[in-house]
Amino acid sequence: MTEPRMPLFSRGSWPETDRIARILRKETVGGALLLVATVVALVWANSGWSDSYHSLMNTRVGPSALHLDLTLSTWAADGLLAIFFFVVGLELKREFVAGDLRDRSRAALPIAAAVGGMAVPALIFVLVNLRTGDGALLGWAIPTATDIAFAVAVLAVISTHLPAALRTFLLTLAVVDDLLAVTVIAVFYTDDLNFVALGLTLIPLALFALAVQKRIRSWWILIPLAVVTWVLMHESGVHATVAGVLLGFTVPVIRSRAAGGPEAGPGLAEHFEHKIRPISAGVAVPLFAFCAAGVTVGGLTGLASALTDPIAIGIIAGLVVGKTIGIFGTTYLVSRFTRATLDAGLKWLDVLGVAMLAGIGFTVSLLIGDLAFGAGTERDDHVKVGVLAGSLIAATLASVILRTRNKAYRDIETLETRDDDHDGIPDVYQNRD
Repeated sequence: MTEPRMPLFSRGSWPETDRIARILRKETVGGALLLVATVVALVWANSGWSDSYHSLMNTRVGPSALHLDLTLSTWAADGLLAIFFFVVGLELKREFVAGDLRDRSRAALPIAAAVGGMAVPALIFVLVNLRTGDGALLGWAIPTATDIAFAVAVLAVISTHLPAALRTFLLTLAVVDDLLAVTVIAVFYTDDLNFVALGLTLIPLALFALAVQKRIRSWWILIPLAVVTWVLMHESGVHATVAGVLLGFTVPVIRSRAAGGPEAGPGLAEHFEHKIRPISAGVAVPLFAFCAAGVTVGGLTGLASALTDPIAIGIIAGLVVGKTIGIFGTTYLVSRFTRATLDAGLKWLDVLGVAMLAGIGFTVSLLIGDLAFGAGTERDDHVKVGVLAGSLIAATLASVILRTRNKAYRDIETLETRDDDHDGIPDVYQNRD
């Protein structure tokens, strides 16, 4: 007898679906603020007051004795994004310890798609820039990252009723993508290592881990330990955002037995995520965007010059073509060579739209561009133009595709939200068998 084929993008559990929906609502607000911050930076940097913008970004603050007399733009990249990556660490650990992705069969697809969605854009960038020379290949990782806040903001603007399984796939893919990106930053964009500082980093990190394992929530204990970890990581030469991910990984996901176990409610990781995600999505990432996106284009001539640079072309091709081929192609291959098939009600066109939506690269792409070519350089400006143009094209194409399926999405959403017994749990999640 033939075994039934496993469905791709099937509904997860209701608690996980509800949690993902709440996260995405926060990311929608963050995405809107991110868009506003980007527009303000671009307008200011291309106005008659552009010198004041660049002067502000180059203003140095911080104690020089600790090597922390950094520019505001560096503080945004190294400091604010550490908060963002702390949330990434929490989210990833939560997904694989207590979320639906603790099931290896459900985790395999977004992980494989994230890897494909990074490998193909990197390959395309390298192929475009093989003959460019002068260190151009240092930017190979720029088009590999997905910006979930911008992607969710686009979904909100086009009013698509994307099914919960596809939203979960997009969020999980982006989180895995961010983890891979910070690994790339740590391995490939670290120049000089200070092994003493790197070793000392383990002390406050271990104390932070001990405190959270003891379920200590006192900010006056945890924040100083986190700050010292960040300072030592920064001093070590490894990008300081890595500290955020490591700190997030130390936080326990499931409640201890003394606190009632998992049945007693959310653990410390979810508690921290609930407290810190609004700061990350609503403050840290938009401020980073404001500091990073302000490229002075120089009119149509400057824009044309930037868009004809092979580096910008490689980034645009990587985001628009590479992400689509990498994610869609990997998903198709998983279906082709395993016993998996699309869940009822979904079409491959839906997967194509989500794959294109993942081509919106912004936050981490801009950060890698700074690390690859140096903030404020001409190439870095071209990177910013390439990232903005590629993200805009990817968002437009994804919107066109997803809008064509909006009526089908509304029908699926009606099924997923129907609650005839009024117990707060949609009936479809109670009748899964």
